Amino acid sequence: MSADHDSTEQRSPAPERARLEERADFVRTEAIRLIEIAKVGHYSSVFSAAETFAVLYYAVMRLNDDPRWPDRDRFLMGKGHAAVGLFPILADLGYLEREVLDGYTRLGNPLGDHPDMTKVPGIDFSSGSIGHALSNGLGMALGGRLAGKDFTVFVMLGDGEMQEGQVWEAALGAAHHRLGRLVAIVDRNGYQLDGAVDDVIGIEPLADKWRAFGWDVVEVDGHDVEALRAVLGEAKANGTDDGRPVCVIAKTMKGKGVRYMETEPGWHLGYLDPADAERAVAEITERSGR
Repeated sequence: MSADHDSTEQRSPAPERARLEERADFVRTEAIRLIEIAKVGHYSSVFSAAETFAVLYYAVMRLNDDPRWPDRDRFLMGKGHAAVGLFPILADLGYLEREVLDGYTRLGNPLGDHPDMTKVPGIDFSSGSIGHALSNGLGMALGGRLAGKDFTVFVMLGDGEMQEGQVWEAALGAAHHRLGRLVAIVDRNGYQLDGAVDDVIGIEPLADKWRAFGWDVVEVDGHDVEALRAVLGEAKANGTDDGRPVCVIAKTMKGKGVRYMETEPGWHLGYLDPADAERAVAEITERSGR
């Protein structure tokens, strides 16, 4: 990879779109492969977030070859169970040896169902219990301000996570401190472990709630890589040390890319046997023409 890459980097639109879509499908197929090793995993939660992962890491975030670089942008996942889709990107960027992926969840391997920042280079937040990521992101953004750094902190949240009170405490705090370099991304795929989010505890009007808490809000098609790049790139480019934090509500489909997962909420956690995994990979690659 190059020394660093940023949202200001200029590329022709058509090849860039194809590249980011290919990287999103790389996330999907690698997640299938790794879950086959573990024999259980969160397919559909990864698939709804695949384009966001691809756009952040390959087009928007400021990174270089060193995951310890103090000036790089940060990424935290509240929905840490989707980490199996992030680990392949970290390996692709050179933060992990590719062979480490092959031992996913095996005894002694650093990669688990949720990410551990003490074991995995490039992971900024050890998740597990849902609802804590935005608070940690707030702290990182404040720390960056105190240290005179200009990195941006991106925090991905599940829509079911909006039911956690700590999320809204952090939202209040971020707006109060005017953390313009903090960007929350809500993966609004409509489902959580127990079913449809709005059947469990309704969260709408979600955009109005974030605005009422003092955030700028943008809603976007979370599977349109060009739209995502524009929105996230603008949020990064316009971020200041004394501005409003930004909430991006990414409207997505759980299980996006494998048709029967798109219509069956049970794939929040499951297992594809090898033959079914092969068919799922074939559907993803055939749809994308690769």
